[in-house]
Amino acid sequence: MEIKEIQNLIKFVAKSGAHEVKLETDDFKITIKTHADAPYLDSQTTVQAVPSGVVQVAQELASPVATIETQSTATTQASKDVADHLLTIKSPMIGTFYRKPSPDKDLFVEVGDVIKEGDVLCVIEAMKLFNEIESEVSGKIVKILVDDSSPVEFDQPLFLVEPA
Repeated sequence: MEIKEIQNLIKFVAKSGAHEVKLETDDFKITIKTHADAPYLDSQTTVQAVPSGVVQVAQELASPVATIETQSTATTQASKDVADHLLTIKSPMIGTFYRKPSPDKDLFVEVGDVIKEGDVLCVIEAMKLFNEIESEVSGKIVKILVDDSSPVEFDQPLFLVEPA
């Protein structure tokens, strides 16, 4: 399901006055709940994605209508820097890339860190939902290709990893 389709679903639920909508496919599960006493002021949106690299996310929204702006970013020189033996970890979605869980916390990973499968590498915010991106490989972080708080596109290279 594309981001625009999710946005439209949230807008539809907000306008319809429905208290709960569930949508489930093989790839993902979305539940949108609005409180009966204030349907347009407060809602809870939960997205659970099945593809590896995206974990369950729950985020309180100030309004059930959320928007996301995407900016087209120039392709990084990652393809030039990638040696045959390095693996590239790519973004599974569009959104804003964050290297920390919150501004006052430590970075998830730095260059030179040894990672294993399942380690959280970063967070990508999409539509006010913060998605933890987990490593699908074990190895050592060689290069971080995206600056903190930068917009990222689907399938954009984020990290270069030397496999273990």
